[in-house]
Amino acid sequence: MPPEELFSLASRLAMVGWIALVAALWGPRWLMLAGGFAVPVVLSLLYAGLVLAFFAGAEGGFASLDAVALLLSGREMLLAGWVHFLAFDLFVGAWQVRAARRDGVPGLLVVPCLALTFLFGPAGLLAFLALRAAITATRAQPALAVRP
Repeated sequence: MPPEELFSLASRLAMVGWIALVAALWGPRWLMLAGGFAVPVVLSLLYAGLVLAFFAGAEGGFASLDAVALLLSGREMLLAGWVHFLAFDLFVGAWQVRAARRDGVPGLLVVPCLALTFLFGPAGLLAFLALRAAITATRAQPALAVRP
């Protein structure tokens, strides 16, 4: 399959995973299994296949920024890098949904964090960690006693 078609397929599959994760904030647990496990596994298999097929013949490496730029200059390895982002960002989003459900973080507050994770990866993770910390800190505050 040509790289452009794999790109399109992987991107659409990731979007299905993200929609399932958002729905999993309120919906049945099978949505979490689909978006938080099945889709990242399929994307990871695609990534592994691309790396196995094209890494040995690729120029560049990981020793410098120029080496990484050269490594990703070929369409196949660039596609592998893109699928890597899709899989890992979705995996992080799944962790956020699990943590939110476990810790009682309201779903409506988690959705913007998921959107940030989808678009900007680590920025969305930071937003979620800050949100969860703020909610946890608020719940940990003892109620002020009212004296007559």
